[in-house]
Amino acid sequence: MTRPAKETKPPGAMARFLDSDLWWSFTHSPVVITAAVVTVVMILSAVFAPWVAPHNPFDLAQINLMDSLKPPAWIDGGNRLYLFGTDDQGRDIFSTILYGARISLLVGFLSVVLAMLIGVTVGLVAGYTGGVVDAVLMRIADIQLTFPAILIALLVDGVMRGLLPGSHEQLALFVLVLAISLSSWVQYARTVRSSAMVERTKEYVQAAQVIGLPAPLILFRHTLPNVMGPVLVIATIQLALAIIIEATLSFLGVGVPPTSPSLGTLIRIGNDYLFSGEWWITVFPGLGLIILVLAVNLLGDWLRDALNPKLK
Repeated sequence: MTRPAKETKPPGAMARFLDSDLWWSFTHSPVVITAAVVTVVMILSAVFAPWVAPHNPFDLAQINLMDSLKPPAWIDGGNRLYLFGTDDQGRDIFSTILYGARISLLVGFLSVVLAMLIGVTVGLVAGYTGGVVDAVLMRIADIQLTFPAILIALLVDGVMRGLLPGSHEQLALFVLVLAISLSSWVQYARTVRSSAMVERTKEYVQAAQVIGLPAPLILFRHTLPNVMGPVLVIATIQLALAIIIEATLSFLGVGVPPTSPSLGTLIRIGNDYLFSGEWWITVFPGLGLIILVLAVNLLGDWLRDALNPKLK
């Protein structure tokens, strides 16, 4: 009598991921691994800045004006308590970088999420509906593409300052996120539109239409999961761009208020002391911004290549 064959369980999601081409590509690229480690370390350091930073730059009890403009610890006149030196208010530069990165990353993540919601929705509607709706939405996107992203962000910030003259500082973070989002939703919309136009001709969409499912349900339950691959790539690249735009606006003085400075604000403050010899006030926040943006960009480029079937 033969024993029944044992049923083999299908591999789980983690096992399938570890056996995928994406994981193989990641583990065989030292540059990508380094970029991922740097990104994770910087994000965790920023998120847990109150526990990682040696000083709290916003606690007046920990700030001493007598320690202002101290050079880095390895230079004559430096103090080992301040690794990267201090600024004009006696705040530890290393600690301000960690706290400033929290704001830069928060603005970047919120801007990407809001831009993604706007762009994906517009792209799905345009690609699925077609006709006049598609033409109108894409012409609006084409018009916005003629303006630089930083100019649109400055325009939105200026309009909000005029509409909210007394409460702009309290709503500065929200205004900054809105300004960056409205300047970067077009890339999502155009990409999703192209994918949605392909997906609407497939059998599963036609079957959903035949059984009478409403259009919003078809779009967001059936079509959306099949167009998210390119969206994630764009989001990774747009995160670095959003951080740069936020730093630029803060450097120009139209970003977050000085009471809660981001990396761009720290660079602007240090720029006033650059030619007087206190170079560390602006150089170290600038290096932190460069390293963060470069690491995120490398991850975005790798993800774009890894998910491109033409390169396999």
